[in-house]
Amino acid sequence: MAIKVDSPAPTSATPASRPDTSSDGADLESFGYQPVLHRKLGRYASFAAGFSFVSILTTIFQFFGLGYSFGGAAFFWTWPVVFAGQLLVALNFAELAARYPISGCIYQWSRRLGGEVVGWFAGWMMVIAQIVTAAAAAIALQVVLPSIWSGFQVVGEDTALTSPSGATNAVLLGSVLLVVTTVINVIGIDLMSKINSIGVTVEIVGVIAIVALFFTHTERGPGVVLQTDQAAPGPYWAAFLVSGLMAAYVMVGFDSAGELSEETKNPRTVAPRTILTALSVSALGGGLLLIGALMAAPSLSDGSLATDGLAYVLTSKLDSPAGKILLGCVAVAIMVCTLAIQTAGSRLMFSMARDGKLPFAGQLAAVHPRYGTPMLPAIVIGALGIGLLVLNLGNAAIFATLASVCIVTLYLAYLLVTVPLLVKRFQGWGRDNADAGLFNLGRFGIPINLLAVGWGIAMAVNLIWPRAEVYTPKGGSWWMLWAAPLFVIVVVAVGVVVHRFVNARPRRVETAEPAVVPA
Repeated sequence: MAIKVDSPAPTSATPASRPDTSSDGADLESFGYQPVLHRKLGRYASFAAGFSFVSILTTIFQFFGLGYSFGGAAFFWTWPVVFAGQLLVALNFAELAARYPISGCIYQWSRRLGGEVVGWFAGWMMVIAQIVTAAAAAIALQVVLPSIWSGFQVVGEDTALTSPSGATNAVLLGSVLLVVTTVINVIGIDLMSKINSIGVTVEIVGVIAIVALFFTHTERGPGVVLQTDQAAPGPYWAAFLVSGLMAAYVMVGFDSAGELSEETKNPRTVAPRTILTALSVSALGGGLLLIGALMAAPSLSDGSLATDGLAYVLTSKLDSPAGKILLGCVAVAIMVCTLAIQTAGSRLMFSMARDGKLPFAGQLAAVHPRYGTPMLPAIVIGALGIGLLVLNLGNAAIFATLASVCIVTLYLAYLLVTVPLLVKRFQGWGRDNADAGLFNLGRFGIPINLLAVGWGIAMAVNLIWPRAEVYTPKGGSWWMLWAAPLFVIVVVAVGVVVHRFVNARPRRVETAEPAVVPA
């Protein structure tokens, strides 16, 4: 296969960086990239990167109320449906991770499959999505910290994210968290991976403990997942589609193991496994959390599940120091989730800048000789995330607006990988991978890929659809109602300008894609 790709531009940090003389380093050099990042991640750390990005404690605590308020208890069934769809995408990503073990995977995969323009826009949309996702994850602290200690509610008294004071306090807490995660990301991948792995371990223990608590303090049986009496008015299929946004917000970011390929040992083997494992473990743990909460909730009809979500169930069952500890586990999960998102985003930005595909590429591609990290991308993502939060001060629908616009962009970036991959499969792509000892879908590649594309299009339409109950629950301007499609239009329009700017400079010599290296 002889796809032409741009060779990377040298970075100022290359000569001072610690040389990677391993076979993984040689493998990376075969793609035309000199190893400058520190390769320190093992299998568990790679899994932790994907699991913490999904972060079921963070996102389910943040969005359980959204799902329940529309679909009632039966919204549980959106969870396995979304998992099945995202698994189709993850299977394709696992195959690509085995073939292209390069940081900034969404950009790198797309450009090798669909060409430079398609790849650039995939990377551009993914970078924007990760910046907004980091901000959206950081404000989840508002769902937890005030429940642990009232002193965390610095602004006003109403802690609900949908209230003006709650939304403002969420911006304050989220900004502080982004400062902390930026410092960690600047210091180095070693510190980041240790904190992330410890945080993921805490999150997994917390999930197990909370699930055990729920299942040992049930108020009703598992048949609760068939109840639709608390659903929003109107046809249930419409309410079900809206409630499915909750699961769609959660099960993304499993590709983070691919984003950190250049810092992972044996990435061709490890990354595909950890992509699939991170999504599957998250789906299992999240499903148990959902059904456990529905079975253990003191009431399904008093409105508390729709407003306070899992925090309401947890504190009602364990209103004691032990309950505070479990809420502390959720806070830790939120921190490592924000950290993982920022890390993945900084590697993607570094990867694009290394190819000269972003403004100020030389500075963004520079790697600190001691820490082995692209420092400026981490700082840029942190600063832009904080700026985005500040712009949303006073917006009571901040959590729904941020989540919706960033997840729409992320799903579109995924489509810019799966669609050109499907085209390549019809041209015979992947057949030379079958005998290399790498993860390969074989004869199931085309049907799985085809279903993944159909799923991605359906979810993008569902996410982008303007709904007043999602975007303007307390009323608002027309532009808030159309926030998702307007955001996509703006991102694409700005992307066109930026792309023309970066391509106005002289093009570099191109090199052919290397052959697949057997595992």
